[in-house]
Amino acid sequence: MAKSATFNFPWHYDFPPFYTIQPNSTTREKQLEAWGRLVVDFCHHLSLYTVDLNEISCSELFCNQKLNRRLNLDGIKIVFEYLESKEHVEWIDSKKTRCHVYWRTPSEWGDQIYEWASQNGLINSPCTLFELTQGEDTIKESFYGLDKDILIKSLQTLENKRKAVLMNIGTGSEGVKFLP
Repeated sequence: MAKSATFNFPWHYDFPPFYTIQPNSTTREKQLEAWGRLVVDFCHHLSLYTVDLNEISCSELFCNQKLNRRLNLDGIKIVFEYLESKEHVEWIDSKKTRCHVYWRTPSEWGDQIYEWASQNGLINSPCTLFELTQGEDTIKESFYGLDKDILIKSLQTLENKRKAVLMNIGTGSEGVKFLP
């Protein structure tokens, strides 16, 4: 979390009532909206694709040292349930302690990857998953460093649109072939 020092927290981060889930439904909805946006922006800023609720509960995201306030774990779970309802979170485990956080949906990632492949003449050419997220040709792309699970989900959205075929998934030479 080295980049977190440069993250610009919104004004409500320093508003003490922000750290108590509000009982009034209208106020609570606005509060969850604000928390949801903050979580997604924070994860995007740090390129956090997978979050463990117990670990992140101790981070500066939910602990404001200046105010000596924190959102408790029950409140954090409410925020993440809200994010799940907005399709920004997908749980990895049945206990709902680990999840993928989406600032772009897998479909949006897939579209960006396909656009890149098209612009770089890779239609009908195989490409390894490593090349997509770690290769020299993608260093400046938004999907560089993308979590492998999210990458595969993104490529599956292209496969469902008949724009790609996944190859050798689960082996050491995983790849994709982009189709016209």
